[in-house]
Amino acid sequence: MTNSIFIATTEPYSGKSLVSLGIMEMLLRRAPRVGIFRPVIKTPPPGERDKNIELLRQHFQLDLDYESTYAFRRRDAVHLISQGRMDELLDRIIEKYKTLEAQCDFVVCIGSDFEGEGAAFEFGYNADIARSLGTPVLIVASGMDQEVDGVVDEVQTGIDAFCERGCQVLGAIVNRANPFELVKIKETLRQRLGERDLFLEVIPATDLLSSPTVREIAEFTGAEVLYGGNQLDRLAHRNLVIAMQVQNFLPRLREDALLIFPGDRSDVLLAALQAHQSRNFPRIAGILLTGGLRPPNIVARLLEGLPGLVPVLLTQEDTYTTATKVGMVRSYITSDNRAKIRLSLDLFEEYVDGAALTNRIVTVPVQGVSPKMFIYNLTRQAQMHKRHIVLPEGEDDRILRAAEALCARDIVDLTILGDPDAIRASIRRLGLTIDLDQIHLIAPRQSPHFLDYAETLVELRKHKGMNLDMAVDQMTDVSYFGTMMVHKGHAHGMVSGAAHTTQHTLRPALQFVKTKPGFSVVSSVFFMLLADRVLVYGDCAVNPNPNAAELAEIAIASADTAQAFGIQPRVAMLSYSSGESGVGADVDRVREATQIARQRRPDLKIEGPIQYDAAVDPDTAAKKMPGSEVAGQATVFIFPDLNTGNNTYKAVQRETGAIAIGPVLQGLRKPVNDLSRGCTVEDIINTVIITAIQSQED
Repeated sequence: MTNSIFIATTEPYSGKSLVSLGIMEMLLRRAPRVGIFRPVIKTPPPGERDKNIELLRQHFQLDLDYESTYAFRRRDAVHLISQGRMDELLDRIIEKYKTLEAQCDFVVCIGSDFEGEGAAFEFGYNADIARSLGTPVLIVASGMDQEVDGVVDEVQTGIDAFCERGCQVLGAIVNRANPFELVKIKETLRQRLGERDLFLEVIPATDLLSSPTVREIAEFTGAEVLYGGNQLDRLAHRNLVIAMQVQNFLPRLREDALLIFPGDRSDVLLAALQAHQSRNFPRIAGILLTGGLRPPNIVARLLEGLPGLVPVLLTQEDTYTTATKVGMVRSYITSDNRAKIRLSLDLFEEYVDGAALTNRIVTVPVQGVSPKMFIYNLTRQAQMHKRHIVLPEGEDDRILRAAEALCARDIVDLTILGDPDAIRASIRRLGLTIDLDQIHLIAPRQSPHFLDYAETLVELRKHKGMNLDMAVDQMTDVSYFGTMMVHKGHAHGMVSGAAHTTQHTLRPALQFVKTKPGFSVVSSVFFMLLADRVLVYGDCAVNPNPNAAELAEIAIASADTAQAFGIQPRVAMLSYSSGESGVGADVDRVREATQIARQRRPDLKIEGPIQYDAAVDPDTAAKKMPGSEVAGQATVFIFPDLNTGNNTYKAVQRETGAIAIGPVLQGLRKPVNDLSRGCTVEDIINTVIITAIQSQED
């Protein structure tokens, strides 16, 4: 079951307040702690708060600090996006969301409003945010002033757009629909979208919810309140501009209308107020005088003596400009407007099948963790139990840039090997802000542990003819020195390979760190960060042609690695055929490896041999391997040989834009990980974090 939902709109003023009220009340019947989170809010005037957040916080009396319920004001979000800093935006949103999530049983996320500065960005980043949070999306569309086909087209376009960006869509609610078209809209939606099995409902428009209060009109137009300040919550269902004489405008009065006319028309003013009090005419919502013209003193004296006066406002604008502005006023459901809240909840209960929506939320399949969330979780996990990692390649600028980021985020303690003076000079040259008190700079030959390390190497390798002179020579090599730090417990793990080959990095680890008990081979996995999930590929870097027993061991090690990093392992043993259909030495080897792995680890879900398409696509899986617990939903992919694995991970990386983190080595007693010589700074940071977490497991 998911523990969150993302309410997204396709255009401004779709009525998400009504939907969020209904969903919040529905959820609070099942869960005592429901939170509200808005990734980006409209930049409010000084001293004001987001209306939607405050509506839910105050009406439902949520025990949430206001500052914890949003991540960015729109102005700041647009600034980051315009500078190409979307990753920074998403990282902060995830951090705020996860902090709130820890306090709640369920979180209702609400997208931004599509109004004002930066509206062009909003649809895209709402989808990116929902995907990054891994939150299923419920789309709210407006049916106001639209034909049936227009409403349905809008819903379908919104669903397609969110799906194309890797979001999981629960369904859609059309709000503010023509009351006479509800059945037709719903039937057309089901005809167009029936194959997708989506939750679809339609709620009618009502005058009460769309009508602004006189207070909202006064605030939007900047009007001064002359009289009736205690009745500003009256609703204005319609606006009437008065330019006629009394005998002509009175027959045109309508219930709860706002009357707009110049302030020098005292005859119209007095007639309107008298009509409001008469049982023979409709009651009005208020009066808005234009042109900055106040009632004459004698008229003002008369008005001041009248009881229960409706609001009378005054604006400096002319009548035409004022009427135009009033037509632009948008009404909000606020926590003090009980009538609108009650009507909203009643409409939601009447027109939305709450039981069906609850069932959708309860049964929605939880998708794999998003790449952004995966990296965030890794970072938090590394920070919880801080470890000490050695980086042997201090002469590489990328290593120093990564060290700056790791220190700034206080993720690990670092030792960097190399000439300390040269490293300090590089830090100054690069303009880095590394606090040199936070890291250890060590030149191997100058270390007080140098001789002890050499003697330890002699002891470990004397059966191979190692003597002290040879050991001293090898210990000057940063890879040997860094690996010995890990072996001796002076560091918890090592990351190397930015400037050295894989063989150079791994040789000392294989010589004296060696494999864990129960493991005969060291293997590797790549974490493949796709748009909407994270997969594990193994072995794509170490073992060229593993036999059946080794392949089974790689599968078990890869499943354990996935589990350690928050990925539920469902293991696919890949081959060129699925199930019992194929024959040949290669497929037989995969079949045997699957049997061995199942015997060793009956707790794991393992399927093989299986083709890649059957492993990832539910429709193909249903045809080729019906009833399988892995087919169509695999998370761990074991390739039959290095050639297949390495080419596949690189093809997926290039063709899909996936981020590949690795190779992450598994099977060693203590973690040593290899970098590609083409690695980026971000690759180094991620590999250091993974190494730190591996050492926590040890």
